[in-house]
Amino acid sequence: MNNIVNGNINSIEAMTDAVLKSTKQTSKTNEYSGPSFKEIFNSKASIDSVISNSSIGQVKFSKHANQRLEERDINLSDEQLNRLEEGTQKAISKGIKESLVLVDNLAFIVNTTNKTVVTAMDSQSNEENVYTNIDGAVVI
Repeated sequence: MNNIVNGNINSIEAMTDAVLKSTKQTSKTNEYSGPSFKEIFNSKASIDSVISNSSIGQVKFSKHANQRLEERDINLSDEQLNRLEEGTQKAISKGIKESLVLVDNLAFIVNTTNKTVVTAMDSQSNEENVYTNIDGAVVI
């Protein structure tokens, strides 16, 4: 930089060379001393194992909900379970925390934060059609 002040730089090329030389000298002191990419990569689980062990998109059922399904003889088809998961995702996207998800003649209260079905009922189990402690509903 002193060359610029003293007028010793005659061209843009000379200026570029001077700047590059100064950055090469300072960059050596900032070398990375952590683990290599290979070490980091080998320490991580494979993407397949991460996906298979995650609960992304999978609705869980609480102990209470499982008891209600059994007591009320409610058996969900794969298609109904997929729609329940779709309804849960829609509730999450709208910011609903405790959602009523209606699938056919079945009603589910879902805690969207945990993606957990809290309770389940069919139309015969809830004659009053009153649902409490929810902040939104999704009809699928």
